[in-house]
Amino acid sequence: MSEQKAVKERTTWQRIARRIRVPLGFVFAAVFLWLARPTGHSILWSLLLVGPGVWLRGYAAGYVRKNAELTTTGPYAHTRNPLYLGSMMIAFGFAAAAGSWVILIMLAALFAVIYIPTIQGEEGYLREHFAGFDEYAAKVPRLLPRLAAAEFPANENASGGRFSWQQWRHHREYNAFMGAGAIYLALAVRLFLHHHHTVIAGLR
Repeated sequence: MSEQKAVKERTTWQRIARRIRVPLGFVFAAVFLWLARPTGHSILWSLLLVGPGVWLRGYAAGYVRKNAELTTTGPYAHTRNPLYLGSMMIAFGFAAAAGSWVILIMLAALFAVIYIPTIQGEEGYLREHFAGFDEYAAKVPRLLPRLAAAEFPANENASGGRFSWQQWRHHREYNAFMGAGAIYLALAVRLFLHHHHTVIAGLR
């Protein structure tokens, strides 16, 4: 296979992955609730990932101006993809809450097949449209964050590189909080029904 053909196929899959990631997310959510076997302890432990993940997504949403400027401040000075990192933390936190190895393996495969190509495709766009992206990428990791914030010349973007509640509302990041709450409610109902069924079975 020629290099040109390989690049073309990779680009095609990146576009497909970007389109199907949301529908696949709904399918995975249905499978998740079907396979989940939560316990009180697993739900509590999951908060160690889900809580920070929801916070990170909200924090990042107040900085990013998608397709308008290259964001290098706030969480973007630590990782190039804080939104995806937050999503991973939330997802793997709920996998822990579900208490299912099958869900964990499916989730890892989903991120490898869908989200990695999506991230690569988005970085291709940023590299093409923002001259400073290569310098930014050289200092800031793609996903796992560096401890100290990377430093760049004075931010000349229109936003001034500051957090904005208006941007947070624009990105509707409150949906992540409500979505996490809804999943916890569903897990609690699942746990209650399982406990109720166990009690009834014990009385027979």
